[in-house]
Amino acid sequence: MITIKKYAAIDIGSNAMRLLITNIVEQDGKETQFNKSALIRVPIRLGQDAFTSGIISEENKIRMVDAMEAFRLLMKVYKVERYKACATSAMRDSKNGLEITQIIKEKATIDIEIIDGKTEAAIIASSDLHTFIASDRTYLYVDVGGGSTEFSLFSEGKMVTSKSFRNGTVRLINDMVPDSTWSEIESWIKETCAPYDEIILIGSGGNINKLFKLSGKLQDKPLSYLYLNSQYQYLNSLTYEQRIAELGLNTDRADVIIPATRIYLNAMKWSGARQLFVPKIGLSDGIVKAMYYGKI
Repeated sequence: MITIKKYAAIDIGSNAMRLLITNIVEQDGKETQFNKSALIRVPIRLGQDAFTSGIISEENKIRMVDAMEAFRLLMKVYKVERYKACATSAMRDSKNGLEITQIIKEKATIDIEIIDGKTEAAIIASSDLHTFIASDRTYLYVDVGGGSTEFSLFSEGKMVTSKSFRNGTVRLINDMVPDSTWSEIESWIKETCAPYDEIILIGSGGNINKLFKLSGKLQDKPLSYLYLNSQYQYLNSLTYEQRIAELGLNTDRADVIIPATRIYLNAMKWSGARQLFVPKIGLSDGIVKAMYYGKI
């Protein structure tokens, strides 16, 4: 017997908002399949407000409500049975974050939960991450967002520790990450990775996905530090307009991709990792899995 369920995840990030609709296929005697049905990304840069002025602007508040009403209608059309909406760093940091969640609940009838960095890392770990982690290897998982970066260390197939830092791409382009935060990240990575002989990096987030796509590599092949560094230099040599015209980057990706690459490069350097794998996973995927397995 085959049963198909439709779940949706809403990820309200600091650089963009996403709606992921997934078909969950249950079949007797077989592993449950999670098939992506639709992914809609709306480029509302909430972090620009939250990190510079401390509040979400009136304009972006209206855009958020419009987007959420559109998401609700799309979920209705797709006949979604269950959904979960999670907001991360920008909404955590904005003084009117909770007020906006109430407005959206009233106008778009969508409940939003503002989650902390540790919960964010745990939800992402609920995604297909386990399928990429061999029990005899050690991995540093790095998820770079607009407002924060989550680091998780996996060894012998299990998470050893994780930590979230207020260092993300939107903060970086606004020059809002002090040297002390970089030093703190460096110390944490070096101390956490020191007991292990070899570290492999796993990266997630829209920017590393784009860099991986530009490399033309097959999904199971890693990026090297050398390649990532050469891409970093190349991206820096182009103007914002050239990155859009020549590389086909979205307008809200063309600026943040450079600081994102810097974070991954530093993570590789400080951990000693020579390889970076980029599986197609993220917070949205994790939300769907966590809902299905009763973790949220």
